[in-house]
Amino acid sequence: MEQPLVRPRPLTDEAAGLRAGVPELPVYVDRLCGLIERVDPLVHAFVPEPGRHDRLSAHARALAARHPEPGGRPPLYGVAVGVKDIVHVDGLPTHGGSALPPGVLAGPQAVVVDRLRAAGALVAGKTVTAEFAVSAPGPTRNPHHPGHTPGGSSSGSAAAVAAGLVPLAIGTQTVGSVVRPAAYCGVVGFRPTYGRIPIAGVIPNAPSFDTLGVFTADLAGVALTAPLLCDGWRAEPGAPSGSGAPPVLGVPDGTYLRRAEPAALRAFEEQLARLARAGFTVRRVELFPDFDEVVRQLQTVNRFELARSHADWFARFGGLYRPETAAAVRAGQGVAAEDRLAALRFREHLRERVAAAQAAAGVDLWLAPSATGGAPEGLHSTGDAVMSLPWSFLGRPALSLPAGRTPEGLPLGLQVVGAEGGDERLLARAARIEPFLTGR
Repeated sequence: MEQPLVRPRPLTDEAAGLRAGVPELPVYVDRLCGLIERVDPLVHAFVPEPGRHDRLSAHARALAARHPEPGGRPPLYGVAVGVKDIVHVDGLPTHGGSALPPGVLAGPQAVVVDRLRAAGALVAGKTVTAEFAVSAPGPTRNPHHPGHTPGGSSSGSAAAVAAGLVPLAIGTQTVGSVVRPAAYCGVVGFRPTYGRIPIAGVIPNAPSFDTLGVFTADLAGVALTAPLLCDGWRAEPGAPSGSGAPPVLGVPDGTYLRRAEPAALRAFEEQLARLARAGFTVRRVELFPDFDEVVRQLQTVNRFELARSHADWFARFGGLYRPETAAAVRAGQGVAAEDRLAALRFREHLRERVAAAQAAAGVDLWLAPSATGGAPEGLHSTGDAVMSLPWSFLGRPALSLPAGRTPEGLPLGLQVVGAEGGDERLLARAARIEPFLTGR
C-alpha cells in the first residue's frame, strides 16, 4: 500500500493566524520552505526553484514592513499560494511545462497574481502543469496514492493543496483542469464563470474557454478567496446559512451521466440519497440528448484556438513540443475558421436549451460526478475531462466538493454547477450541501 501524503491546511485558519502574527512571517517562511524541501521530492507539485527561501524571505520582510499592525493586515497576509506555471509571475520564469526557452514565453505579471499580492499573499512558487495546459502530463503524483495521476492540467496546484504544501493554489480550466484534479486529489476546486477572473497574463490554450480557478482544502477557503479575485463580487443577500428552503438540485440524466464509471455513479447516487434524506429536493432532468455532438463542437473550438494560440511558437519550436501537444496543435491547424464559428453558434443554442430546461424544472443547481471515476493508475495520463466538458463549454461556474471514495480508497468529487454569472449564489448554496457529503 502506498503511503499517502495528505495533510491539507484550511485556508481560513491559516490566514487568520498570520494576520494575528501566529506565526510571525519569518517563522512561517522557514516552515514552508522546509516542508517543500521534505515533501515535494515525493509529490513533485512545484517547479524546482533555486533560492526559494531567499526570495520568500525578502518578500515577507517587505510585506511585514508595509503592514506592521495586525488590525490593518490584508485578508491573505503572508498566505503561501501556488501558481500554475502558465501564469506569469514577476521574478519567476514561465515554462508552461515545456522545453521551450522561458524567455520566449515571458510576459507581464498576470492580473490574478496582482490581486493575490494586493491581498497580501506570498507566491510560494510555480506549480507543475501539463504541457501548455493540454494533456502531456508532468511529474506530479497524487498525494492519496502516489502511483496514480493527480489529474490535470492543473496537476501541481491540486496536489500542493492536498499534500498541505500550501493552503491555496491557482489553476486554470479549459475543459476539466480544475474540477477533475480537485476530485482526484480530494480537495475543493472552484472554476468561476468564464471571464469572471481576468485571464490577462496567462498563456492561452483556447481563449473561448480558458478560465482561472482556485484550489483549497474546503469551501470556506474558496469563499474567502473568490471575492478577492473575481470581478464585481457581491455578497449573496438573503437568509443566513442553514436556514430557508434548501436549493432544488437537478440531475442531468441521459448520455452525459452515463459517461461516468459504475463505481462513480454508485457513489453519486449515494450522495444524492443523503441529500434527499437531509431535505433537499432532487429532480432528474433529461439533458444533453446530443451529448456526442456537444463534445465534438467543443473540440472543434478548442483545437482551432489552441493552434492559433501556438501558431508562432509552434512554427519556431515545434520540435520541442511533446507528441500529445504537437498532435493537438496539428489537429487544430486542420479546422476551418467557419467550423469554429458554427460551433460557437451551436454553443449559444445550447445555452438557451439548458437555461430553458432548468427553468422548466425549477432547478437551482446541477449536480454530477466531478470525474468519470477515481484517479487512474500511472502518470502517463491526466484522466478524462468529459464530466466537466458541457459546463466549461457553457461557461458556467462549477465546484468540485470531496464526496465519497472508490472501493480502492481513491477520492471522488461531487460537481456542483450554478448559473452563468451566479458565482456568489453557487458558493452560498453549495455551503448548504457540503456538510452532508461523505468522504471528506
